[in-house]
Amino acid sequence: MMIDNFHIITLTHQTINVDQIGHFVVKHQTKDDLKDKLTQVKKQFDIDEIVYLSTCNRVSYIFYRENELEENYLKQFFHSINPELSEDRLNKLSNFVRLHSGIKAINHLFELSASIDSLVVGEREIFRQYRESYDQSVQWSLAGDHLRMLDKYTVTTAKEIYANTKIGEKPLSIVSLAIKSMLNINPDPSQRVLLVGAGETNRLVGKFLKKYNFTDITIFNRSLDNAKELSSTLGAKAYHISELSNYAEGFDILVVCTGSTETIISTDIYSQLINRDESKKIVIDLSVPHNVDEDVQNGFDMHYVNIEELRTLAEQNLEHRKNEIGLAKKIIKGRLFEFQKVYQQRQIEKAFGKIPQEMKAIKERAVNTVYSKQIESLDDDAKALVIEMMNYMEKKCVSVPMKVAKEI
Repeated sequence: MMIDNFHIITLTHQTINVDQIGHFVVKHQTKDDLKDKLTQVKKQFDIDEIVYLSTCNRVSYIFYRENELEENYLKQFFHSINPELSEDRLNKLSNFVRLHSGIKAINHLFELSASIDSLVVGEREIFRQYRESYDQSVQWSLAGDHLRMLDKYTVTTAKEIYANTKIGEKPLSIVSLAIKSMLNINPDPSQRVLLVGAGETNRLVGKFLKKYNFTDITIFNRSLDNAKELSSTLGAKAYHISELSNYAEGFDILVVCTGSTETIISTDIYSQLINRDESKKIVIDLSVPHNVDEDVQNGFDMHYVNIEELRTLAEQNLEHRKNEIGLAKKIIKGRLFEFQKVYQQRQIEKAFGKIPQEMKAIKERAVNTVYSKQIESLDDDAKALVIEMMNYMEKKCVSVPMKVAKEI
């Protein structure tokens, strides 16, 4: 069956340490470099169409190949991808590389796009990454009609799962949960926000603050350059963290996340920051260990959010998403059956689509070569009749298999 020609070679966090996945990706400097290398892989390994997907915790080669895969195909494939791989590792590929073919490959792609197979179940980022990879392959003429049909069903299946299950509900990232906790208190976007720390976590916090139209933001950080980089994105003020103890402009929301193992927000500093303002504050501490002193947590009126509470909530949300996997797989099962049916129909249409050209070529060969001398000896009326009969037979011979195909 032609559907058996679909294949996926994949390595994920489930089979190998994430830091080892880099040994199996296509090394490249630029997009043009990647295009050239994938084109070479496609040619070298007799691949008809290919989509290459590489993320932080997986690499997948999704391809269509009419010829059967040879016994040492994977070994030869990855030796070409990375000639520096040791013979020992190449001989143990089956321990961590998964090769899915036919309907199993299609099922795997459907599960991948719906984030059933992801490190974080239900996160839609993998769907976006897959779509970008497919579009890139189309742009580079690496993907054709077979992967086009598969992509169409992959997209509709993922969208159906996200729309009709709760697999994508309830945020899992610590930052999104922290912002959700903050928004549940219903702060006004005009309120004053202090960010202590300008690392990756607080950069993500900054994106959410910008999304929800918070504009009065002040940043403190040990590296003033990093603070200014973030402040330029948010239109915020930036100070060195040593100036915290002198800051007297007050705040309504405090978000703390630094790499310090010591307390940053002591009772004295917090007292200075609130500047005798006794209104209830929102304090979010995303540091490990805590950067907000316990005496501050217990001694002042605040909505306090800490990372342990958020982690517990993230785990509960993940369990909620996992409960939806069974329903998602039912949807995939129905889509697999539908894809097989439509794909088979498409291949029949393509095969029968060649019949008119073939019949025309047979007729022309008969008239111009096989029976050319006999036809030439006829008078004009007889010639016209023969040609008319040949045209009639051509049309009828084309229509019969087309009719049968439609009935099938």
